[in-house]
Amino acid sequence: MAKAKPARRTLDSYAVKHINKTIRPGDCVLMRPSDSSKPSYVARVEKIEADSRGTNVKIHVRWYYRPEESIGGRRQFHGSKELFLSDHFDIQSADTIEGKCTVHSFKSYTKLDAVGNDDFFCRFEYNSSTGAFNPDRVAVYCKCEMPYNPDDLMVQCEGCSDWWIQNAVGGDTYSVGEDVKLYAGAMQTNTEAVTKSEFLKCKKGTSWETVSVSICFERQLTLFPLRVEDVFGCV
Repeated sequence: MAKAKPARRTLDSYAVKHINKTIRPGDCVLMRPSDSSKPSYVARVEKIEADSRGTNVKIHVRWYYRPEESIGGRRQFHGSKELFLSDHFDIQSADTIEGKCTVHSFKSYTKLDAVGNDDFFCRFEYNSSTGAFNPDRVAVYCKCEMPYNPDDLMVQCEGCSDWWIQNAVGGDTYSVGEDVKLYAGAMQTNTEAVTKSEFLKCKKGTSWETVSVSICFERQLTLFPLRVEDVFGCV
């Protein structure tokens, strides 16, 4: 007679002692890669199982893929913290968990005050067999007609409501406190610094006119929403 497999039970939570964290189904975790030179794998916990003694804990996970791990590879619009929720399920030992992380929705990620090392975002589901994405369509912006990359500085023109990527219209990277002039599809800095009421200068015809804007400087790798009138193609 074949020996019966020991009964396993489903756990509502599990305290991972080596990281001093408790995980539950639905949590996102960092998993130890087979190659130590690579970044940690990211997965969503689907189920936690243990043997009758509460040991030999196994984690049922659904893997997130990084863009470079997909069939099409990383593209210009993929953010540095972007992940795809795949259809790849697996069972791993709880011992391979290196930490917990948060995978935000795209909308939630762009509203973060600060992006930590363990913050990621996901806007696509990915079929690892076919390379297909869901959704298979996404809004595009700027003259380059690419989906939005939250790592890029973007400017919204209130005249036409279009969003423009800074690199697509020229100019360097600007620092907090700089007075920036926008004109005819390009940028240049003014040596005069601005104070708490940040503003940009917008060229209307041959004159420069100061307009109020809303600038978010709290984030390092996210949206910097600048709202001005009649700029980038609208002057």
